[in-house]
Amino acid sequence: MSVSPTRRDLDPEQVRRYLTASLGPAAEVADCGPLTGGGFAAVWWVRLGDGREVVLKVGPPPHVPLLRYEHDMIGAEARYLRLVAARAPAVPVPSLLHHGCHPDLGDWLLTARLPGRTLAELTRAGADVGPLRAEFGRALAALHAVTGHRYGYDSGRAAAPTWRAAYTAMVDDLLADAADWAVPLPATRLRELVARHATALDVVRRPALLHFDGWAGNVLAVDGPDGTPRLSGLVDGERHLWGDPLLDLVSPLLFRRAEDEPDDPLVRAYRAAAPFPLDAGARRRLGLYRLHLYLLMTVEMPSRAITAESDPGRVARLAELLDAELSDLARPVG
Repeated sequence: MSVSPTRRDLDPEQVRRYLTASLGPAAEVADCGPLTGGGFAAVWWVRLGDGREVVLKVGPPPHVPLLRYEHDMIGAEARYLRLVAARAPAVPVPSLLHHGCHPDLGDWLLTARLPGRTLAELTRAGADVGPLRAEFGRALAALHAVTGHRYGYDSGRAAAPTWRAAYTAMVDDLLADAADWAVPLPATRLRELVARHATALDVVRRPALLHFDGWAGNVLAVDGPDGTPRLSGLVDGERHLWGDPLLDLVSPLLFRRAEDEPDDPLVRAYRAAAPFPLDAGARRRLGLYRLHLYLLMTVEMPSRAITAESDPGRVARLAELLDAELSDLARPVG
């Protein structure tokens, strides 16, 4: 499997340098090792000499080209963690211990390490994850209660005073990235279909805080007293943005359609906490948001060194999913 060029190649000695820069020369690394699952940043677990367990996340080297929305993502996660701790304390996220930036070391985060296994691991093991998915739905609803001042990303990335304009800018940036990386896409058709249906986004009048990357690998759980997995953490908020809460129902039901599964524990719990109708307008917005996610996952492949040879299943599946959403948007509304 290919290694993403955005992920730094760290070793234990480099990890010690980051820990010293974060916590001072008295910080002692008792043990450490890489964590798997993500392709953007290098992520290592570290056990300190005093017994604490922390997580080090280091951003890409400065010379590595990134997608437009990926600039300052380590800083974005630091801002997200501070924001959630202050304004949505019921949402379990790691405590931010340090955010550093240094000419030699780059951009990095040090956080507390949350306990638990991922929802993806538990699902593969055949655990009863229904209650956990319901907790996750309620946590998303609590996160979405936080309101911002603009839609889209922060730090000079795609943003606008309206959700329609921000969403369109996000799609335009991904299409510009596709052109930069020579990713073959039906760009004209895509722009035309987004423009045709973008009025559906005007119903969104409040920029809610969105995690965006809530796939099963970013949801942690520990066993409760009865042995049922319970939510212990929602991690990797580096891709957060401000917009329509429905956007956050796409990644948790990856490659599925939330509007077709109203009895999924996550969807049901979310709608109980933050009711919304699954009407034609909501369905159209969810279709646009799946289109955005599949577009992003397609465009990012060259920057992660993913090709049809290295991962043919992903390439073929995303092409099929993207085409299905485009075909759905091309059907007459009625």
